[in-house]
Amino acid sequence: MTPVKDPKKIYVIDTNVLVHDPYAYKNFKGVQVGIPAIVLEELDSFKREATDRGRNAREFVRNLDELRERGSLQEGVEVGDDTVVKVLFIENDAPDIPFQLDKEDNRILLVALGLVKKGYDVKFISKDINARVKADALGINSQDYLKEYVTEDEFYKGWVAIDVPAVELKSDEPKILQKLAKEYELTINEFMWLRSQHNPHNYRIFRYLGNEKFLPVYPPTFKWPLKSRNAQQSMALNLLLDDNIQLVTLLGPAGTGKTFLALLAGLHKVLIKDDFRKLLISRPVVPLGRDLGYLPGTLEEKLHSWMLPIYDNMEFIMHSINLEKHAEDLQDGHYKKRDKKTRHRRDKTGIAPIDDLIHQGRLSLEAITYMRGRSIPYQYILIDEAQNLTPHEVKTIITRVGEGSKIILAGDPYQIDSPYLDFSSNGLVCASEKFKGERIFGSVFLSTSERSELSMLAGQLL
Repeated sequence: MTPVKDPKKIYVIDTNVLVHDPYAYKNFKGVQVGIPAIVLEELDSFKREATDRGRNAREFVRNLDELRERGSLQEGVEVGDDTVVKVLFIENDAPDIPFQLDKEDNRILLVALGLVKKGYDVKFISKDINARVKADALGINSQDYLKEYVTEDEFYKGWVAIDVPAVELKSDEPKILQKLAKEYELTINEFMWLRSQHNPHNYRIFRYLGNEKFLPVYPPTFKWPLKSRNAQQSMALNLLLDDNIQLVTLLGPAGTGKTFLALLAGLHKVLIKDDFRKLLISRPVVPLGRDLGYLPGTLEEKLHSWMLPIYDNMEFIMHSINLEKHAEDLQDGHYKKRDKKTRHRRDKTGIAPIDDLIHQGRLSLEAITYMRGRSIPYQYILIDEAQNLTPHEVKTIITRVGEGSKIILAGDPYQIDSPYLDFSSNGLVCASEKFKGERIFGSVFLSTSERSELSMLAGQLL
């Protein structure tokens, strides 16, 4: 075994880190990486789960088994870059700890504390906030597992807003664009949002195409009485309606229109343009990807309960569209001549009810659980609440996208339900950061709430 650079420095890894990233032990260079035996017992209890947690537990144990064949895990096995992995045990002379030892987390902390008492420079790595707090109380240096950390201020928003003199907005392509593109180091498909210095409602939007070329962006027009309400929504629709963009991420707090815009563009592309065979919609069923079987009722009832936000948005879109068609029929005197079940189908600007679209094979509501192992061609795919997915789950979903399909990941990275994901480590933000600059990818952060005045005030005051 090759000695590490600092034999007294050791990183003690918590279970949740390995559940989040089964290769985390490879990301600590020139030190010892300690895996408490209690962690192995916890992973053993997860390995039979048909979840991402179970998959990662199995993956790490397989990795550890390969290391075992190269040396003794009790003494330590080299994994490269002067890093040694070893399994740690509670010593007979372990110090007292003011926490209940019937809990796995506290026994892991006891292992780390024992090393501290022996003079080791210990860093306890955990994604569990409470475990880090308890470690600090015991005098153990602790930190979150941060791989490629992205702060809430530095993440990729997909646009840059600049205040310019109003005269710059009058030309087809303002000269200031070239200067700003170099100054801000724009990536491909990033938007430049030029606003008048004295009137923020006077603005122009341009999408950077690379090679100092820009595409002017205008609010799209539909045959339906629906349109974008602000500049960020116009950016989002520009990406959603562009056939050259195969992956779109929409990020933002509640009420900004992420799901609504994705559904509106999807219905237009599927029902009006016939660019895709079907609109497929999915959401994480519960945090950490538990199966639908945990919910009561039949599969249809379970899906309906979990897809209520989708139904709400779909029904709002359909109500707006069909309400206008109803008014047109009355105005034209044709209302009485049309059968109630078919009058909205005579003209492609009308939309059939959700259940009819599902029956016709034009709309599909599915659980994330059942998307693995598939290939999904020629479909418009919306994954809602994607912030509750791990990077591996997002990778699994995106790799299912077949020929001629487009996928949209939408979610609020500020509102995460999973206990082991945060703003930086969730699959939505990770995908946005990884794909940034690719020609087939675009992202928009929507910050302006358009749900209602009450909703906006609640977000600010509560």
